[in-house]
Parts: sequence; structure tokens; C-alpha cells
Amino acid sequence: MTSKTEKNKGFRQFLNVIERIGNKLPDPFMLFVTLAVIVVLLSGFISLFDVTFTQPGSDEQTSIKNLLSVEGVRFMVTSVIENFVGFAPLGIVLTMMLGVGLADKVGLLEAFMKNTILRAPKRLITYAVVFTGILGNLAADAAFVIVPPLAAMAFYSVGRHPLAGLAAGFAGVGAGFTANLIVANTDNVLSGISTEVMQTIEGAPIVTPVDNWYFMVVSALVLTAAGGLVTEKIIEPRLGQYAGGLSKSFEETTIKEKKGLRNAFLAAVGYVALLVLFIAWPESLLRNDQGGMIPSPFISGIVPIIMLFFITVGMAYGITVNKIEDSRSVARYMGEAMKDMSSFIVLIFAVSQFIAYFEWTNIGSWLAITGASLLESVNLTGITAVVLFILLTALLNLFVYSGSAQWGLEAPVFLKLFYFLDYHPAFIQAAFRVADSSTNIVTPMNPYFVIVLAFMKEYDNKAGLGTLLALMLPYSLIFLILWISLFLIFVLLGIPFGPGITVHV
Repeated sequence: MTSKTEKNKGFRQFLNVIERIGNKLPDPFMLFVTLAVIVVLLSGFISLFDVTFTQPGSDEQTSIKNLLSVEGVRFMVTSVIENFVGFAPLGIVLTMMLGVGLADKVGLLEAFMKNTILRAPKRLITYAVVFTGILGNLAADAAFVIVPPLAAMAFYSVGRHPLAGLAAGFAGVGAGFTANLIVANTDNVLSGISTEVMQTIEGAPIVTPVDNWYFMVVSALVLTAAGGLVTEKIIEPRLGQYAGGLSKSFEETTIKEKKGLRNAFLAAVGYVALLVLFIAWPESLLRNDQGGMIPSPFISGIVPIIMLFFITVGMAYGITVNKIEDSRSVARYMGEAMKDMSSFIVLIFAVSQFIAYFEWTNIGSWLAITGASLLESVNLTGITAVVLFILLTALLNLFVYSGSAQWGLEAPVFLKLFYFLDYHPAFIQAAFRVADSSTNIVTPMNPYFVIVLAFMKEYDNKAGLGTLLALMLPYSLIFLILWISLFLIFVLLGIPFGPGITVHV
């Protein structure tokens, strides 16, 4: 007993250290502003030593460029707007949010999640909770405040421990955040940053939003099964029978909402059917000149295609539940969705400047080539190096919660480093996503951690930080181990991670 208590105390102290360090980090916007300033100063310092290097596949010597020089200052002054508006993730995410935002604002996504959880068969409710949480990333961070309390209520309503339901919901939303059955905003953000980084290398492949799709579909199903088993075999036995005296009731979906969901489903089926028919047509405009699909206008145009899908189902639902009364309603809801993206837009401004400076100075390429050479010198160029990258990212995620911010930090170096070792950028992006999600639910840097803790206190007023951490740690560790294993299975069996995406370039 003493040993167990000491271990728990040690783990809490470890998390307290993480929280203290994380709290000393500036806001992500200011973090990237600070990093941009560091790049400026670093470029001036390194340029004093006339550092040069050779790009793989080229005989031309490349030097570190000085941002404090006349040329550098002119670049910084004249490129600000281009760096921002030309940054790939910005346009992609805002375009996608026109559709997803409409579906969210009319209440479709919340009604779907509520209907899925509360109407699931009792024997499948655990898996429905985890699965809905994973799919919930379509609603972005809103899923953190929708799914866990609904899941707790669903468990409570069938006589199971509500904290087990809350834990399963939080695990699905947080640890499974980057997985999904369809292309989501996470795909757009990460692939946009990856493309921005790789386009500075001549002949390097771009990364599209569907490049991790196959892997993420399988991941969503595997994590659903894993989350359900962890809940039923580890979490619930540990919690035991709920003895709280709380009396709560919940609102099921109304008749109107059910009709809205039905009509949205019919609209979705119709949209997908028309799309499949159009693609199946041998001379389809969405195929390439050879009649193939990889690459094709369909792949490169996947974002507006998905946007139109969400507009279609969102309008079907909104009209049914009288949320959309005229054409002005559609524009108003889309505008509200854009307002929710304001913090993302502000962050992207800082990220875009940092990456532009990093690329212009050639510091990123220099570090990547130097790192690749170092790994080759110690014969660490195989899949072991990629697994170590996953573990490093999982650790860093404890301090930098935002996935886009963390990828903005890591991509300029690691994408190029592994590309010079002949790994496909989309493959390395998939590795990053495994780590980025798994530890979301055990870091105090997650802004929704405290919110979930507040939900927990509704059922157990004695619950604290340690209670929540103890519940979520099994999910985090098992998800990470299982996800890495799935990642390696894809590698060993040669399964593509997305359309045409293999391990190597």
C-alpha cells in the first residue's frame, strides 16, 4: 500500500513539474513571436561563421542567410502579408469551417453526438461513447464540453458509474482527437503546415488532407475498441458501484431534432451517391488525364468537396428544425463559425512569420541535414528513429497542448530530416499525429482539463486533479502503445497510410 501511495505521489509531483514548466511558457501566439525573434538573432550569429552545406541531390553550396542584413530586413518588411495570406493552412481551414461551422451552429453535430450516446444499446454504450468522442473532433474543441458530460449522464441513466462514462468520453475526444472516419479540420491544418514546409525543397511531394486518411479510419475503429475495453476492464472495476446521492435527468433528442437528423442523413446519402456516380463516370472531370484517381482533381479538391457535404447536411438539418429560415440565416451561421476561428487566425499569423523566417534563413534545412547525417553516422535511420520521434513528440505534447502549434515547431526540422532519410512527409505527419493525441488527456496544459474536472465534481465533490489523472492515465498509455503498434503494422505490411502514401518517397 505504501509503495502504491509513493508511486501516486511521485506521479503527481511529476505532473506538477509539467504544470509549472508549462505555465511559464508564453501563450502560443507569443511563443512563436519569441521564436521568430530568436531566429532573427540566431541567423545573424550563425552567419558570422560562414556556415555552408549541400542539399541532397545538389552540388550547390547553400549558406545561412542573415535576417539582420539589408536583404534580410527588406524580406521581413515586405513579406509579412504574403507570409500570412499565402500560408497553406489558413485558406484550407477557413474554407472547411464554412461547412463544418454551419453544421455546428444549426445544432447538427451536437444532436448527432447526443443521439448517438443516449440512444445506444446498453451493451454497446461504452463503445458508442468512445466512438462519438473520436468523431467529435469534427466539432473541434466543442466536443470537449459536449461529449464527457453526456457520456457521464448516459452511464448514470443505466445504473453504471457516471465517472466511467465521463472518462470514456474524455478519452475518445482527447486521446483520439486526430483520428476520424472522414477528413476533418485536423487533416487540413497539419497537411497545410507540412506542405508549407516541404514546398521549399525542389521536387519534394506535397501533403494533402487525405494523405493519412486510411490510417486514421483504422485508428478510429481500433481506438474505439481499446477505449471500450479499458473502460469496462480497468476503469469501472476500479471505481466500483456509484454510491452518490445525485439525482439528475437528461433531455433526449426531440421529435424535431430526430426529423432533422433523418433528413440530414438522407441528404448525406444523396450527396455521397451523386459524388460516387460522378467519380465512377470514366471521363469524369474529377479524374486525372489517364482516368486515375492518384493524383487527381478529386484528391486536390477534397476540401471544397467536404465543405459542400457539410453545407448540404447542415442546411437539411437546419431547415427541418427551423434554424434556417432564409438565405441570410446561412450566411449568419457561417459568420458565427468564422468568429470562433479568430484565435486560430491570430496564431497562424505568428506561426506563418516564424516558418517563413526559418525557411528563408536556411536554418531549418541546415539542422535537418545535420541531424540526418548524425543519425546515419550512428546507423539510426530505420523505423526505430521514427518511433523515437513519436515518443519525443508525446513528451513535448505535455508542455505544448496545441497540435497546430506543436507541428509548427517540429515540422520545419523533422519533416525535412526524415525526408532526407527517404521518408515520405505524410508518413512522418502520421507519426506525429499518433503522439500528439495520446497524451492530450494527461497534461494540465489542456485547457479543457479543468472543465472536465468540474464535470467530475458534479458526481463526486471530493474528486481532484489526482482523481482525473488516475482515470485517464490507462487510456493515455494504452492508446499510445496500441497506436504505435498499429503504425508499425501498417509499415511492416506495406499498407498505404492514404491514397498512394507509403513509408518512403
